[in-house]
Amino acid sequence: MKSPLEPHFKLIDPYFGNEELPISATCYPAGFPLEVSTNSSEVIESVNESWGRWSPEFDRPPLRLRVRVDPQGALAPPPSFRRQGHLFCVVSDADNFAVADLRLLQAGVFTSAQTAADHAWLRWFFIETMGYVLLSQRYAVPVHAACVAAGASGVLLCGPSSAGKSTLSFACARAGWTFLADDATWLLPEGANSIAIGRPHQARFRPDAPHLFPELERFSELVRPNGKLTLEVPLEQFPRIRTATQCEVGSLVLLDRSNGAARLERIPSAEVVEFLQQDAPSYGEEVDRLREQTVGKLLSVPAYRLSYQRLDEALELLPQLKN
Repeated sequence: MKSPLEPHFKLIDPYFGNEELPISATCYPAGFPLEVSTNSSEVIESVNESWGRWSPEFDRPPLRLRVRVDPQGALAPPPSFRRQGHLFCVVSDADNFAVADLRLLQAGVFTSAQTAADHAWLRWFFIETMGYVLLSQRYAVPVHAACVAAGASGVLLCGPSSAGKSTLSFACARAGWTFLADDATWLLPEGANSIAIGRPHQARFRPDAPHLFPELERFSELVRPNGKLTLEVPLEQFPRIRTATQCEVGSLVLLDRSNGAARLERIPSAEVVEFLQQDAPSYGEEVDRLREQTVGKLLSVPAYRLSYQRLDEALELLPQLKN
């Protein structure tokens, strides 16, 4: 006999909050577990393009991402990004939007089939955006820097956009350094030392990069959803380049492409730490404090300004950091 408290009818689910999505996968961005559920194989393919080369490296509760694809709707236009309290939103239009709960470390994406079919669009605006936003709340702190290593000692190459981080990190890798990241690196919050986590499976370059590296000519140009042309290069295509996912940060280098003689000079570490902090988005007091503490550990790492115009000048000076 039914309890009088049990409903005699099935409640409707107009918001798709209770819907079981039939396809699931676990991936490991930066080595951390992320569980993805969806109703589209296009989403799984996109997730694998972004993070399929990563292996599990950290034992943490999984981040969660639900992606529901509907047949109607156009390709997502460039979205707006907003945060209110612990909710982070990405809104393109009525058919393409996403919401993340930054406390629960889970996110939901609703997107059109046309957007899902464009993997670059889906990855750039929704998959990678949500995955990295969740990751940065608790597990890893992102900094705008490339990273290479000599042995076990890593070098963060810092500077604004167009400072040459991607080209210099790739030039270092061609010259025998170990490659970790070309433009974005994470720092682990735990521990007394600064541990960098790279993104060593691919590098992204501006379209003129083949003028410096002829071997990149065979990679076709892609238009990123932000309108910029780019070359997305899987580094597995270059077996002579050594890669690593982690290293301890041994030095900081601020890139300076202004006119003048090529030189490597010691500067206060606080100058680089301040630069890494200044463009960071705020996610609330707790996360901002975690970032400040994590990046602040770099104050104990020696810092340098590298002034150069040509890559050969930089490659001649950087080995001084190994001494």
